[in-house]
Order: sequence, then C-alpha cells, then structure tokens
Amino acid sequence: MNKYNKYERLFWSIAFPGFGQILNGKFLKGFLLIALEFLVNVQSNFNKVILLSFHGQIDKAIEQTNYQWLMFYPCLYMFSAWDAYKDAGGGKKPFSFLPFVISAYFVTVGLIYSPDLRVMGVLLGPMWLPILCVAPGIGIGLLFKKLINQTH
Repeated sequence: MNKYNKYERLFWSIAFPGFGQILNGKFLKGFLLIALEFLVNVQSNFNKVILLSFHGQIDKAIEQTNYQWLMFYPCLYMFSAWDAYKDAGGGKKPFSFLPFVISAYFVTVGLIYSPDLRVMGVLLGPMWLPILCVAPGIGIGLLFKKLINQTH
C-alpha cells in the first residue's frame, strides 16, 4: 500500500465517517459508521445546527441542538478517523491513538459548555466551540504521547 494512502483514508474519514473504512475494504465497518453518522446527525439536528451556525444564528442553533444525541458525535467522528488511518498502515508507534482520543474528549467538553460559554464575549455555540477544541485536544494528545513514549 502506498505510504500516502493512510492520509487519504484519514481525510476521507474526516470528510465523512465510514468512507475511509470503505476505501480500506472494511465494508461492514464502513457502512455501520455511515449508518451511525446518519442516525446521530439526524437525531441531533446537526445539519440544521451547522447551517444556522454558518449564518451566525447561534441562539437558534443552540435551540435546535439535541445535545443528548450530539454528544455521541465527537467519539464517533474521531474513532472513524483513527480507525481508517490505523487500518491503512498509520499509527504504528505506541500510543498513536492519543491525539484522536484526547481530541474527542476536548470536543465533547466543548459541546457540553457550548450553550453558555463565551470566548472573548462571543457565544460560539454547538458547532464553533467544539471545533475550536480540536486543536488543543490534538496538541495535548501529542504531548501525552511523547511523554509516555519517553518513559517507556
């Protein structure tokens, strides 16, 4: 397999959970992740939340969000990305999963606080605040990976 395939799989999985698995030939897993993506997306009203958020209608986005369902999304999304990357030959070093897992935690916490937390006085809501939590999650995950690998 081409050394760049792991990145292709990762990016397809980021575009839509399950696509990376299908490219890896893991059809059952891919279609299951796609079905879960549709289920969580529809039940949480996530597409409506995205549209409202892009139009700056954060209060309406918060009202439309079904948080009970959307709370599943960060872990589903990050697991799909990690799994596609790993199955394509990435993540061979110990604890390579940590940036994905810690980012899922951070995004989930961002989602929890998204109806109320303001950043520099701005209410970012259930789409923008969780997105802002991805980078710190990945960064701390990379740091933990490095620290743990140095001690082993």
